Amino acid sequence: MFEHLARVEERFAALERELSRPEVARDAARYVQLAKEHAGLKPLVTKYRELKVTQDQLAQAEELQTTSDPDLRQLAEEEVKAARARIAQLEDELREMLVSEEETAHRNVIVELRAGTGGEEAALFVAVLLRMYGKYAEARRWSVELLDSRPTDLGGFKEVVFSVAGEDAYRDLRYESGVHRVQRVPVTESQGRIHTSTCTVAVLPEAEAVEVEINEERDLEVAFFHSSGPGGQNVNKVATAVRLTHLPTGLVVTAQDERSQRQNRVRALRILRSRLLDMRQREQQEERAGLRRSLIGSGERSERIRTYNFPQNRVTDHRINLTLYDLDHVLEGHLEELTEALRAHDRELRLKAFTQAADARARPGTGTRAGAGSQPPGEK
Repeated sequence: MFEHLARVEERFAALERELSRPEVARDAARYVQLAKEHAGLKPLVTKYRELKVTQDQLAQAEELQTTSDPDLRQLAEEEVKAARARIAQLEDELREMLVSEEETAHRNVIVELRAGTGGEEAALFVAVLLRMYGKYAEARRWSVELLDSRPTDLGGFKEVVFSVAGEDAYRDLRYESGVHRVQRVPVTESQGRIHTSTCTVAVLPEAEAVEVEINEERDLEVAFFHSSGPGGQNVNKVATAVRLTHLPTGLVVTAQDERSQRQNRVRALRILRSRLLDMRQREQQEERAGLRRSLIGSGERSERIRTYNFPQNRVTDHRINLTLYDLDHVLEGHLEELTEALRAHDRELRLKAFTQAADARARPGTGTRAGAGSQPPGEK
């Protein structure tokens, strides 16, 4: 069940060797990165090593059960019983550790909000979501920094990008990624008809510079342009806005809210690194036998995850079929009930997928993929 932990242990040993090298110690950024990874793996490796020691003790005790000495045989039987109980306990603890939130759970995040279908009404709802997340962050004592925005004439946003820094920011905000649907009477509607609009939310763990290497001379195409305000009019006479194109992947990032090219370039690089880290993590998750498709925390960006219905004062999360008739409260940033329910459900799915994968590997010739058959619920 825990075969792959041998590779984790090998990685842990390699990190210890790296951290002991003088040239690594002199590179502060590199040292911090490796030390953080080492610290993250240490509890898992320590528990795994204890499991291996206990398994060896069990094997030795089982050998003693064949002795002809009745006293020694009785002692061996007691040791076998104790070792088996401890092994079961350690396996349960390892299983819990393996399905807990990944290392990125405690990172800062970059959040991207974009208007979808619905025109100006969708842009106005982006502003509503921006305020909601701002209130939530304020209550958690997180800091928010606006990185880029595309405002509209009526006070909405075609797009807005901001960072959130604080303890467990990614752990709690990661479930917001997806399509958010709003049903309400728009301010532009004179006959009181309810319209349906959508916004997309992407929550990215913020990457550190040492994690995602970008050769700025070889990998980037840089362009400067005049920043624009509502209606598309230029708001700066000097071309301070920055557009970065990452040539290896085709990713394009812009930043225009600061008054200098240098500041906008720094912001654009932060966004680009986080998008590249997110892309790399998603590719790695796809390689893990399809496990990603069973987890609500890493769903497709095109998946409709939540509906905000204003006439009914209702918010419904379709992934866990949870409906709250307290929309006003939610939009004031009180997301705790939703977040806690999503985390609990995600953890349940992880444990189910992990157990199914282990059972499949224990049955020779089944060929069952890890995570198969454990799709999260959603609205049809």
